[in-house]
Amino acid sequence: MSNLAPTANTPGLHVSKPSPSEPATASAVCHCGATATAKGDAQVGALIAGWDANHGSAHIEGGSA
Repeated sequence: MSNLAPTANTPGLHVSKPSPSEPATASAVCHCGATATAKGDAQVGALIAGWDANHGSAHIEGGSA
Protein backbone atom coordinates (compact mmCIF):
# COMPACT_ATOMS: atom_id res chain seq x y z
CA MET A 1 0.00 0.00 0.00
CA SER A 2 1.31 3.46 -0.82
CA ASN A 3 1.99 6.18 1.74
CA LEU A 4 -1.31 7.85 2.63
CA ALA A 5 0.20 10.81 4.51
CA PRO A 6 -0.98 14.15 3.13
CA THR A 7 1.51 16.47 1.44
CA ALA A 8 1.42 19.93 -0.12
CA ASN A 9 0.73 18.24 -3.47
CA THR A 10 -1.94 15.95 -2.02
CA PRO A 11 -3.55 17.81 0.91
CA GLY A 12 -5.90 16.05 3.28
CA LEU A 13 -6.28 14.40 6.65
CA HIS A 14 -4.84 10.99 7.56
CA VAL A 15 -5.73 9.16 10.79
CA SER A 16 -4.27 5.84 11.91
CA LYS A 17 -5.00 3.59 14.88
CA PRO A 18 -3.19 0.28 14.33
CA SER A 19 -4.88 -1.45 17.28
CA PRO A 20 -7.23 -0.62 20.15
CA SER A 21 -4.34 -0.61 22.61
CA GLU A 22 -2.20 1.85 20.62
CA PRO A 23 -2.74 5.60 20.46
CA ALA A 24 -4.20 7.14 17.34
CA THR A 25 -2.00 9.38 15.19
CA ALA A 26 -3.00 11.94 12.61
CA SER A 27 -1.48 14.36 10.15
CA ALA A 28 -3.14 17.07 8.12
CA VAL A 29 -2.02 19.34 5.31
CA CYS A 30 -4.40 21.92 3.86
CA HIS A 31 -4.15 23.57 0.46
CA CYS A 32 -3.99 26.91 2.35
CA GLY A 33 -0.60 25.83 3.75
CA ALA A 34 -1.67 24.88 7.29
CA THR A 35 -0.21 21.66 8.70
CA ALA A 36 -0.77 19.72 11.92
CA THR A 37 0.09 16.43 13.57
CA ALA A 38 -1.33 14.75 16.65
CA LYS A 39 -0.70 11.66 18.74
CA GLY A 40 -3.15 10.22 21.23
CA ASP A 41 -6.87 9.72 20.90
CA ALA A 42 -7.90 13.04 22.49
CA GLN A 43 -5.39 15.09 20.48
CA VAL A 44 -6.39 13.36 17.25
CA GLY A 45 -10.04 14.11 18.03
CA ALA A 46 -9.17 17.78 18.50
CA LEU A 47 -7.21 17.84 15.23
CA ILE A 48 -10.18 16.34 13.38
CA ALA A 49 -12.57 18.88 14.90
CA GLY A 50 -10.24 21.73 13.95
CA TRP A 51 -9.86 20.37 10.42
CA ASP A 52 -13.63 20.12 10.02
CA ALA A 53 -14.18 23.63 11.34
CA ASN A 54 -11.33 25.46 9.61
CA HIS A 55 -10.00 23.45 6.68
CA GLY A 56 -11.04 20.73 4.28
CA SER A 57 -14.64 21.27 3.30
CA ALA A 58 -14.81 24.51 5.33
CA HIS A 59 -12.77 26.19 2.59
CA ILE A 60 -15.16 24.98 -0.06
CA GLU A 61 -18.27 26.02 1.88
CA GLY A 62 -16.88 29.35 3.09
CA GLY A 63 -14.82 30.13 0.03
CA SER A 64 -11.80 31.19 2.08
CA ALA A 65 -8.29 30.37 0.93
